Amino acid sequence: MKEFFKGVMHMTIEEMKEKKREHGYTYNMMSQMSGVPLGTVQKIFTGETKSPRYDTLEALARIFENGDRDYLYADMVEDSGTAYAAKVQGQYTLDDYYALPEDRRVELIDGCIYDMAAPSTIHQLIAGEVHRQISNFILEHDGPCMPFISPVDVQLDCDDKTMVEPDVIILCDRSKDINRCTYGAPDFVAEVLSKSTRRKDIGVKTYKYANAGVREYWMIDPKDMKVIVYTFAQNDDAEDTVSIFGFQDKIPVGIYNGELKIDFAKISKRLEANN
Repeated sequence: MKEFFKGVMHMTIEEMKEKKREHGYTYNMMSQMSGVPLGTVQKIFTGETKSPRYDTLEALARIFENGDRDYLYADMVEDSGTAYAAKVQGQYTLDDYYALPEDRRVELIDGCIYDMAAPSTIHQLIAGEVHRQISNFILEHDGPCMPFISPVDVQLDCDDKTMVEPDVIILCDRSKDINRCTYGAPDFVAEVLSKSTRRKDIGVKTYKYANAGVREYWMIDPKDMKVIVYTFAQNDDAEDTVSIFGFQDKIPVGIYNGELKIDFAKISKRLEANN
């Protein structure tokens, strides 16, 4: 983990406070950029929260990886000059989400609308292969869980402020499948990182998935040929864990206690054949 987030993990709250002053960020801006709830940001920076969660500090520290605010907001729709200008970011709801044209791919996260560029062929190949290997395992074992591949709507927080579209999910609680979307947190989520969604997937979505009750989150990074696997604690007595694998590995799926392994060496061969 330290290797992947090099230069971020060591940042203290005092250093973040100084960076906040330098960049002129408000608490609301930091909340939108990190995905950390506004109240939590305020409590951390005012000192009310004495021992913030590790993943919360991680999400906040990532804001300051790059001082270019435009880059941080690269995949967030601007508030003016767009089809979404009726409201400011943070105030959009599912009504706005469903009112968008069908050919417009977006995600709604905490009332903010994020544009989604069309996925590359590499992105689709990786997501498709991960989904195929999961599906084959479930079919072979006559398992009760259901795998889905994007596009699939996930009403993550069961409210009207968030609707995400992960690349691959595994849903074991079938009562959450309400036809129009998955209502609540899937057990497993995989996101294939791309230039347009990288910061959102690493920062905002990691926090959202952890706090919504997702058990396992994979960030698949074609650029660095790595897979970052988060296992989120499901109770206060356990701790979140993170592991980093390469594209040559057979990566165990934690929710199946490692009985299912995704063979990334096979995926790498498909990528080579595709180039």
